Parts: sequence; C-alpha cells; structure tokens
Amino acid sequence: MATPKSGMGDMADVKEQIKLQGEIVRKLKQEKADPEKISEEVEKLLSLKEKLGDARPQKFQLKTPKGTRDYNPRQMAIREGVFKTIVECFKRHGAETIDTPVFELKETLTGKYGEDAKLIYDLADQGGEILSLRYDLTVPFARYVAMNKINNIKRYHIAKVYRRDNPAMTRGRYREFYQCDFDIAGQYDLMIPDAECVKIVAEILSELNVGDFIIKLNNRLLLDGMFAVCGVPEDKFRTICSAVDKLDKTFWEDVRSEMIDEKGLDPEVADRIGEYVRLNGKLELVEQLMQDEQMMKNKMARQGLEEMKLILTYCQLFGVLDKVSFDLSLARGLDYYTGIIYEAVLTAEKAQTDGTDKNEPVGVGSVAGGGRYDGLVGMFDPKGKKVPCVGVSIGIERLFSLMEARAEKSEEKVRTTETQVYVASGQKNMLEERMKLCNLLWEGGVKTEISYKKNPKLLNQFQYAEEHGIPLLAVIGEQELKDGVVKLRNTRTREEENIPREKLLEEIRSRFSSS
Repeated sequence: MATPKSGMGDMADVKEQIKLQGEIVRKLKQEKADPEKISEEVEKLLSLKEKLGDARPQKFQLKTPKGTRDYNPRQMAIREGVFKTIVECFKRHGAETIDTPVFELKETLTGKYGEDAKLIYDLADQGGEILSLRYDLTVPFARYVAMNKINNIKRYHIAKVYRRDNPAMTRGRYREFYQCDFDIAGQYDLMIPDAECVKIVAEILSELNVGDFIIKLNNRLLLDGMFAVCGVPEDKFRTICSAVDKLDKTFWEDVRSEMIDEKGLDPEVADRIGEYVRLNGKLELVEQLMQDEQMMKNKMARQGLEEMKLILTYCQLFGVLDKVSFDLSLARGLDYYTGIIYEAVLTAEKAQTDGTDKNEPVGVGSVAGGGRYDGLVGMFDPKGKKVPCVGVSIGIERLFSLMEARAEKSEEKVRTTETQVYVASGQKNMLEERMKLCNLLWEGGVKTEISYKKNPKLLNQFQYAEEHGIPLLAVIGEQELKDGVVKLRNTRTREEENIPREKLLEEIRSRFSSS
C-alpha cells in the first residue's frame, strides 16, 4: 500500500528558492541598485519565507507612499488660494470644466508619451479590463472629445495625475500631483488660440506674484525641419527630440554624448544641431532664420517659422511679448505635439560669485507647459477624424512649493477657515441661547462657529477667535438677552458695540461688504 507523499520535497524546493532569492537581494544591495527594485525583491523573499513560517514580523511604519504627501490646513489654505486664481483666469477666458476617470484603459494611454511611457502606473489585472492610472489630463481629454464627437470646446480641468518618476519633493516633483489644464479644441484660424494660451500663462504667473518668468516658445514643425536640415534620419526625429528636451536640465555636452553614444547619431549631425539649439530671441531670430537658405528650402521648417512669426506678433498684441522668448532648445518630449510648444520658466538673479553679470537670468524650474496637438483626437476616432487642439498645463505643485516657502518666511498669518463670526458668552447656562443665535446666523448665510463646551470661559473664546483670525465675536449674556441686543466685538481692535438683535444680520453683512 502506497504511503501518502510527504510535503518534505515541497519544503526543500521552497528553501532552495529562498536561498536563490536571498542571493539576488544581496547582489542588488552590493550593486547599490534602484531602491524600488531592491524592495520588490525583498518582498518576494519575505513571501517565500512566509511559506515556511519563517518570516520575521515586520514593524509597520506609518508613512505616506514614496512621492506623495499630506497637506495640513495651512498648506491647503495656500493651495486653495492658488487654485482660485487659476480657475478665475480660466473662466475669464470663457472656459467650461469637465471631469474624467482617474484611471483609463491601458490601450488609451499606450503610444502617446514616447520614452515617458515607462512612467505610467499600470493597475493589477483582476480578471477584467487592463487599466492604468492617468499620466496627464491631455490624453483623457482627447479621448473624451473623440468619444463624444465634439467639434469644438474650450475647457479647463483640475485633477490628480500619476507618474512613476523619481520624486524630488523639495522641488515640487511628486508621483501623485495635480495638473491644471486649459485646452481649446476646434478648427480655428492659425495661432489665435495658441497665443491666448500663452497670454493665460502670463496672466496666472503675474497674478500669483511668483517672481520673474519667461515663456519659451518653439515649434515642432520647425524642430523636425531643423533635424532634417542637419541630417537626422527621419526615424530618429522623436528620439533626438527627446534628447534635446533635456537641455533645460543639463549641459549641451551631455546631450551631445547621448545623441551620439546612445541614439547612434553621427557626431557632425549632432554638432550642426548644437549650432541651432543655442539660439534664442524674438522676432529678430525668426527673421535671421528666414535668411537661412537650407532652412527655407525645408517645407516643415518654413511653415514652422511662419507660425512663429505670427504667434510672436499676436503675443505683442496681447501685451506679453516681453514675457516670451523664441528658444530653439525647447523640445518637450511628448510624442503628441504637432506645432507650437511652450514652457514657462521662473528666473532668479544669479549671485555675483563668478564674475558674471549678476542680473543674468537663471532658470529655477518649469512651472507651465503645453502646445498644439492636432493629431491626438484622431487617434481615438474610428474614422480618424481630426479635431485640432492646443492647450497648456499649469505646474501647480511647483508653484505651490514656492508659495509655501514664501509663506514660511513671512510672518503673515494664513487663515485656514473662512469663519466670520464666533458666538460667545461669559456666563453659565447660555448654551441654548448660543445655539439659537448660531442657527440664526447660519440661516442668514453667515459663516459661524461656537464652542462645543457647555460653559466655556470667555477668555478662551476670545483667544480662539484671535488665533483663527475670526473677524467678529457675537457675545451674549443675561443683560443682552433682556435688552434684545447682541454685543458685536471686533477681534482685531477689540471695539464693542451693542446691535439690536433684529438688525444683527444686516450689520454683519454690511461690515463684510465694506471690508
């Protein structure tokens, strides 16, 4: 009679797997590999050990996931102020808003982001649709336009997006972050919507008072024409464009090396590109390039230059020419751009430590970007129907980091609530009367708070109002009830005035309408 097979063989296999997995983890640590890769392999090791009941209990650490953060009330108050400024600008330009799911079919996002596609968060397959978290708001917008057969729309959308990027929290680069997008879809005359997008960026940055900035402009048609003139094979346009896009973060020598060593570009071709991408200016640069015979022989370059001349002229009419720069190094790595591209960069005064001009502007970070993407909607339409689009995305996290740092340096108190009146009393057994008065104010549309204690001390109530920046206190006691009045106290000046109860709402509204 056969005996039941022992599980000893299986256990031996698991032990062998643990040994091999342990070696993988040790090797990765020795090589100082990517911490995420190490964590992934450690998880596999722990999973194997659990099968033997040999896993050491892991101490749970309370923290936010890598590349994310919490926001306290003070930070949220600053953030909401920034959002308000941005939304008011979008609405001033006639935009309406939409919303889309936080995740999309993976197929929707595939093939739209070039080399950045590796940063997309894929969700685990749970036996249904294959999904990914949205990488930006532009591709979902294009899908929305195609799906709903929209021919023209001017929309804004503020929502979170997700990227498996290497976070740099202090510089406002996260894995989960908000984007604030403004896009114009529809068939319109050349460069008019594009110029309005540039105007919107200039308005927002000026209103937020974040300091000096420059909006770099370029054109994908011009870039592709330039690549062709320089001798770049057509099948390398996008990959070389991706390399040029790094010029705002690194030196030309590094970009040149990448083009030659990694992308396989001829050194002479790379050097010709280098002569162009170092150029920047305004209308005079357009005129200079229009004198370049090789450039003008190329159809794409010629069209790109004509568009650049037109948008710079419109920027002058919109009063923002002093804020823009035609910059041939601007590439923007995303594959879907087809025409004008732009990027706003904050500048700072360079410290005079190296003998150079102390007023030379130095980029301290991109805070907005966008461009024209005429082919994206057509990628989703069954018949390939194109709806031309142009848009801009405001880098809210970068702006928020700057505003938060400024608030930290300032002694100015940031209000975290909008409470207008605090109902108070210094006498006992006044809870019901305080609640009645509070209700009266709520129903009158006044933002009001009371203490949640039955018999709070009057001094504590005054201190609460001062600490939270609540402008007015409505104080009641037995005498006020008898006289039919409410004592209205100005928190800042501490001036007090008895107001007839029936005129209280009118008085409060009057004070806030005049302030």
